[in-house]
Amino acid sequence: MLEQQLVNALSLGCVYALFALGFTLIFGVLGVVNLSHGAVFMVGAYAAEQAVVRFAFPLWGALLFAFVFCGSLGLLIDFLVLRPLRARSAPHLIPMIATIGVAIILNNGVQGIFGAQNLRFPSGLVSEDSLQLGNITLTALELGIILMSFVLMAVLLLTLKKTQLGRALRAIAESPKAAYLVGINVEGLFYLTSFAAAGLGGLAGVLIGLYSNALFPLMGQPMLHKGIAVIILGGMGDIRGALLGGLFLGFAEVLSVAYIGSSMRDAVAFGLLFLILLLRPKGLFGTLQERKV
Repeated sequence: MLEQQLVNALSLGCVYALFALGFTLIFGVLGVVNLSHGAVFMVGAYAAEQAVVRFAFPLWGALLFAFVFCGSLGLLIDFLVLRPLRARSAPHLIPMIATIGVAIILNNGVQGIFGAQNLRFPSGLVSEDSLQLGNITLTALELGIILMSFVLMAVLLLTLKKTQLGRALRAIAESPKAAYLVGINVEGLFYLTSFAAAGLGGLAGVLIGLYSNALFPLMGQPMLHKGIAVIILGGMGDIRGALLGGLFLGFAEVLSVAYIGSSMRDAVAFGLLFLILLLRPKGLFGTLQERKV
């Protein structure tokens, strides 16, 4: 039924958008394509699962734990990897290669600790209640994913558009050197951005883990590919584009599975992305200009 498929697509698209928001936030402010973001996404899912299994956290506590844990991991990656490269004015390709190395370390580390087999969240963690709206059945998990994703997206957009912090971040995105000269704590906001972006990635990992009921060390790799596609579709560094691109990809995947077949899911979704980018190479909101140093 089409209505039910649209609800399923909305919940999946919200997770993609949440992941892409963290991805595009790092690119927009730091000017870095962080290819370890998929591994951080995976770590978030494992962190929440361990918080529930080992420490009996409720779901909201596990989500908060995953956000803080992954945010701290993002800070560590920025301090140990990205900050030294910034200090040396490394070319854009170097941080990409460095973050690939970070992703490999995280993936192998998690596989070494937990093994390659799938893990699952305990049954009963999420309420099995559902909301019936005509022909649409909305589960508690789907409703929670949609509400939480839109609330986080709204908070992020309002922060960037309406607050002093947002103005400072937009100034850094335009020119870090000019922002520093007018008294903005550029390095501190780099750290804050890394924390928030990694935290959002970790939350997306938990939501996908709950949605698919399967956690494995390489679960972040396909999500990384989709995240890159989403931010290119939306326009590199544009928050609105990340939101719409994530929703577009979710709808394309779910509807292609429902009406064409699961084997064609990625082919249809990425084929549509390719066609859109042929028409708008800069993405839906692409007005990307060269960043001033």
